[in-house]
Amino acid sequence: MKLRADQSGLRGLPMPLWLQGAVESVQAVLISALLALVPVVAVWATGGLGPWDPEAVARLGGQAWLLVHGVPLDLTTADGAAGGGADGGSAPTGALSFIPLGLTLIPFLLSWRAGRRLARASYADNLWQSLLGACGVYAAFGFATAFVCRTAEVGVGITAGSLIPLVPVGLGLVVGARREAGAWTRLIGVDAVDWIARTGQYSRWTGSYLWAVLRAGFVALMCALALSGALLVADLAVHWAQIVTVYEALEAGAVGGAALTVAQLGYAPNLLVWTLGWASGAGVTLGVGSTAGSLVTAVGPLPPIPVLASVPTGELLLGPAALALPVLAGTMGGWWFVREGEDHFDEWLSIKVRARWFTAPVSAIFLGALVGAAAGALAAGLAWVTGGSAALGRFTELGVDPLWMLVWVGAEAAVGACIGYALGPWIEHRRTERGAH
Repeated sequence: MKLRADQSGLRGLPMPLWLQGAVESVQAVLISALLALVPVVAVWATGGLGPWDPEAVARLGGQAWLLVHGVPLDLTTADGAAGGGADGGSAPTGALSFIPLGLTLIPFLLSWRAGRRLARASYADNLWQSLLGACGVYAAFGFATAFVCRTAEVGVGITAGSLIPLVPVGLGLVVGARREAGAWTRLIGVDAVDWIARTGQYSRWTGSYLWAVLRAGFVALMCALALSGALLVADLAVHWAQIVTVYEALEAGAVGGAALTVAQLGYAPNLLVWTLGWASGAGVTLGVGSTAGSLVTAVGPLPPIPVLASVPTGELLLGPAALALPVLAGTMGGWWFVREGEDHFDEWLSIKVRARWFTAPVSAIFLGALVGAAAGALAAGLAWVTGGSAALGRFTELGVDPLWMLVWVGAEAAVGACIGYALGPWIEHRRTERGAH
């Protein structure tokens, strides 16, 4: 990338890498800010926000941009809406930390694109310069947005506004650079294969076994999320009439309805993880004292948000059947592990103990426990990210408890992994026989 190049073909001065990173970061900032402002301005232009002035609308757009990047907003009780002078009464509020992860994908993908472009223009030993420039500009913009968009009703931490946006942005930059480089070796200049070759045989076996276990846990989690997604779609289809009724009762108009739909789509990843929590038995907290789950459901009054009309209530005769979803996902993880062929623990145990009737079940239980722990830990991390506070009344507690997600998904995935590990050799043998014929 150059500062300029005229039509004569003469090359201009090379752009410093830190400056190129800054340019890429500015592009990501402008695009993400524009996407955050468009729905807010559209609702305001149609009268949905009342008699707000343009400055208040711009602040609201900046606050939405910060929330999309994961920055919590501190809402305080005040007469009227934040920053705008619209009519309204006082209401108990708190911290707004419920992040729309679907919209957080926007800065992540923009940074992923920037990371690929920066890796294309850099060598492994100087890529840090462009990445540092990109992160520095993004942090500066977050600082300016947090400083300008603070109001008496909406508080934003300056440090949080500067650093938290770097989490999705920095992750996108690194993943994009890794995608372009093709290997971590080219990206960081360290030959991992050569480093592993210098370790002992037992260390290599242990490392490959644990790495395969971690990937099996990831496979189990992805399968669980896929099955949860199918369950969520089926639930939305069954309750579609109730969802439409809520839309009609809100009378938000075309623009308001579209903005509400975009906001709900932004929380689609959150709902996906919540569905996994519901199916696993961990339960989903929908406000203080309100829990929905496949085993026990005690849901209080919910706000008029269309998607919440699909929450299953009443007596759930088939609810316990949903517990089979994480078990089935764990079975896929165990089967994947068998196909990976990295069962070094079973090989080591078979050498130490000749009784196969003992080593086979011990290997299966040991693997199931590890795969379940990996899947449960990853699911707990998702539960922590997708939960939060809506800063409204009793809705200061939303989401799945990470500890219960770890326990339920981990235990069910462990059972499934044992089953998949036991059935894997038989399934592969049948596939080989069919291929031979």
